[in-house]
Amino acid sequence: MTSETPTDTAELRGKLDQAHRLIDHLRQRQRSLEQQLQSAGRSNDRLTGLLEATRGQIDQLKQALEADGQPPFTFATVIAYREQRERTEGREIDAATAPGCDVLHSGRKLRVSVSPLIRPEEVTSGSEVLLNENYTVIAVLDPEGTGEIARVKEILPDGRLVILARGEEERVVKLSSAAASQAPEGEKPVRVGDTVVVDLRTGTATEVVPLSDVEDVVLEETPDISYGDIGGLAEQIEQIRDAVELPFLHADLFREHGLRAPKGILLYGPPGCGKTMIAKAVATSLAAGEESAAYFLNIKGPELLNKYVGETERHIRVIFARARERASAGSPVVVFFDEMEALFRTRGTGVSSDVETTIVPQLLAEIDGVESLENVIVIGASNREDMIDPAILRPGRLDVKIRVQRPSAEGAREILRIHLGDSVPLRSALIEEYGSREALRVALIETTVSQLYPAHAGFMSGAVLSNIVDRTKKLAIKEYLARAEEENFKGITQKHLDAAIQQELAEQRDMIAGLRITESAPGPAAPSGNGPAA
Repeated sequence: MTSETPTDTAELRGKLDQAHRLIDHLRQRQRSLEQQLQSAGRSNDRLTGLLEATRGQIDQLKQALEADGQPPFTFATVIAYREQRERTEGREIDAATAPGCDVLHSGRKLRVSVSPLIRPEEVTSGSEVLLNENYTVIAVLDPEGTGEIARVKEILPDGRLVILARGEEERVVKLSSAAASQAPEGEKPVRVGDTVVVDLRTGTATEVVPLSDVEDVVLEETPDISYGDIGGLAEQIEQIRDAVELPFLHADLFREHGLRAPKGILLYGPPGCGKTMIAKAVATSLAAGEESAAYFLNIKGPELLNKYVGETERHIRVIFARARERASAGSPVVVFFDEMEALFRTRGTGVSSDVETTIVPQLLAEIDGVESLENVIVIGASNREDMIDPAILRPGRLDVKIRVQRPSAEGAREILRIHLGDSVPLRSALIEEYGSREALRVALIETTVSQLYPAHAGFMSGAVLSNIVDRTKKLAIKEYLARAEEENFKGITQKHLDAAIQQELAEQRDMIAGLRITESAPGPAAPSGNGPAA
C-alpha cells in the first residue's frame, strides 16, 4: 500500500477546485441562455401580435378596396309584386311573364327582378327596396315613416280608398298590406274619416295614423242603460217604443203594411228630465232584439263647430258615414244630438255670423240620405225646441216629437225607488222599528214626496231627485265616520233625507232668485242732453 504524498493531495485539490469552477461557469451559462430564451419568447409574442394586427389591417384594406370597387345601390319604392303567369305563345316573351316587382325609381316606373334569396311575401306595396347595378331587388326595407297626410272619404268595394289630399283634391289609393296588418283582430283596417299617410307617387296608403278629429266630436259607445233605469216616464217610453222598436224589430210587418221607420225623433222638455237616458235606452233596447251590439254615437255639439269654413259640414258628413258603416254590418245605430238648438238654430238668427245657413242644409241632406239605410235613427234632444230650424222638424225628417215633462208625484216615487235601491244601506234601528227594509224604504220615499209635492213640483226633475238622494248618502257617510264607524250609526235615516231636501231647495231658490235679478236688471242708461242717442 502506497501512501499519498502532499504533492498528490494538492494536485487533486486543485483539480477539484477547477471542476467546481467549471460547474459554476456552466450554471451561469445556463442561466444566461434561459434569460436569452425568455427574451426571445417575449419578442416572438410581440411579433405574433404585430403580425395579427397587420393581417387585420390588410383585411380591412381589402374589404375597403372591394367596397370601393362596388357600384352604388339605389333605392326604389315598391308599387306591386307580380306573380308568374302563363305565357301567350307567339305574343309574349318569358321576361314579360316571369315573376317580378314593379317599382318607382327616380320618377320612372320599372319592372325589376327579385333576388331568389328574398321571399315574395316580403315585397309589399309601399316598402323601400335596394337595387343593385342590374336593377335586381337585393334587400327589402321598412316603409318610410314620413309622407303626406290625407283623410279617407270613401272605401270602395274592392278595398281601394278615396282620399282627400292637398286641400279637397280627391285621389284613389291602395292600402298597403303592412298597414292592413296593423288593425286589431276583427276590426277593419281603415274607416271613413281616418287619417292615413300616403305616397301619392305610388298611390299607396302606407300607414293609418291614429289622428282623427272625428273622435273629438263623436263618442261611440254601447250603452248599458235600459228602460228599467228610467223612472216617471212610462208614457214617453211607450211612445218611443212605438216609434222605434216596432219599425226596427218588426221591419217585415212594416214593409207588409207599407209603413217606413221614422228617420228621427225629437225629445224636448225641461233640463234634467231624462232625455239623454231615453236616447241611450233606445240603443240598448234595439240591441236586445239583434244578434250584434247597438252603437250610440253621442255628438259633442260645441266641439263639432269649427272656425274654418266647411269643417263643421265635413264633420257632419263623417258622422253619418260612420253611422252608415256600422249599420251596414247589421248593428242598430243611434245618432244622438244633445242640445240640438245650439247646432241647428233657425237660419237667419245668427248674431255675429250665420253659420247655421250651411250647417242646417248639411244635416238635412244627411237625414234625407238615411232613408235608404236600415238600422239608423237620429235622435235630437233640446230644451228650446222653438229655436230649432223648422225644416229639421217637419214630417219626413224628425218625424216623432215627444215631450219629456217634469215628473209627477207618482213619477217621483218611481225615480226615488230606483235611486234608493236594495243596495243602499239603511239604518238598522229604523228597519227594526218599521218591521222590514221595504217598509222603511216606502216610508222614506213617501215622506220625501210629501215634502216636494205639490209645493215644489215646478222645478222638480229626475236630476234634482237624484241629487237629493246623493246628498242624503253623503250626509249618512259623514255621520258614520264622525261616530268612529260604529255599525249602529251606519245607513240612511229620515234626518239625512230632510237635510238633503232643505239643502237642494235652498240652492234652487237661490238660483231662481239670481235668474230673476238678472232678468230684471236695468239696461244701459239713456244718453243725456238733446243730442241723438249713440
